[in-house]
Amino acid sequence: MAGINTGDDILVMTDTVKAFGGLLAVKDFNLRLPRGCLQGLIGPNGAGKTTAFNLITGIIPLTSGSVEFKGERIDGLEPFEVTRLGIARTFQNIRLFSNLSVLDNVRIAYHAHAGYSLGDSILRTRRYTQHEKELTDKALDFLSIFKLEDIADEIAKNLPYGQQRRVEIARALACAPSLLLLDEPAAGMNPREILELMDLIHFIKGRFDLTILLIEHQMRVVMGICEYLTVMDFGEVIARGTPKEIQNNETVIEAYLGKGAGKSAAS
Repeated sequence: MAGINTGDDILVMTDTVKAFGGLLAVKDFNLRLPRGCLQGLIGPNGAGKTTAFNLITGIIPLTSGSVEFKGERIDGLEPFEVTRLGIARTFQNIRLFSNLSVLDNVRIAYHAHAGYSLGDSILRTRRYTQHEKELTDKALDFLSIFKLEDIADEIAKNLPYGQQRRVEIARALACAPSLLLLDEPAAGMNPREILELMDLIHFIKGRFDLTILLIEHQMRVVMGICEYLTVMDFGEVIARGTPKEIQNNETVIEAYLGKGAGKSAAS
C-alpha cells in the first residue's frame, strides 16, 4: 500500500506500528479513508482499534509508519494541532466536563477562536464581553441543530446517557472538523437510544459534509450505517469489505467466536 495520498483520500495510514515494550498493539496497519465515507473499524476487545484512533489524533506517538491527513504528514503533531487541522473525536468513555452546563461544554470548543487576549479576559474588557456574547450565540445556534437548546443550562452529569453522548458529539463538531472519529458511541445505550444515534450519525454526516470513522461493537449500528469495514485482530487487519462481505467472512467469525466457528456458521 503506497503512502502517498492520491487526493481522494482524506486520511491515509501506512505501515503503522505501535509497540508498548515487547507488545505490538498495532502492527503494519494500513488504512485509507475516501472523502465523504462512513467507514467502520471493528474487531474483538484488545484488537488495537482505539490505539489506532490515538495514533491518528496524536495522543500517543507512532513507533513507525506514517499518518497523512489531506496529503500532509500529521504523525508527530500534538493533539491540539491535529484538532486545529480538522480532526475531532469522541471517546469510548464519555469525557464531558461533568459539572459544567451543556452550553458551556459546547462553548469550550469555540474558545480556540475566541478573538481576545488573556489580559482582556482578566480585565473583562469590552472586547472580551463582545466576543463572549458571540461565542454564546454560536453555541446556542449549534445546540438548536442538535435539538439540545432546551437543556442548555442543565449540568452535563445530570443528563441521561444518550443525551450526554449527543452533547459530546455536538462539542466535537463545534470544532468544525472535516473528519470525525467516533469511539464506540453506542456503548451503554438502550435500543431506543441506539436508533436515535444511528439517525444522528446519518444526519451529521450530511449536514456537516463529514468523513466518519467509527469504532463500534454494536453490530446493529455497524451493519446499519457503515459503507465499508476494516476488521482488526491482535493489532493487524484481518479483513476488509462491505458489511455484507464481512458478515460472511470466516476469518472474522473465528476472531469473534473462536476457531472453528466460521465453518460452523457456514454449514
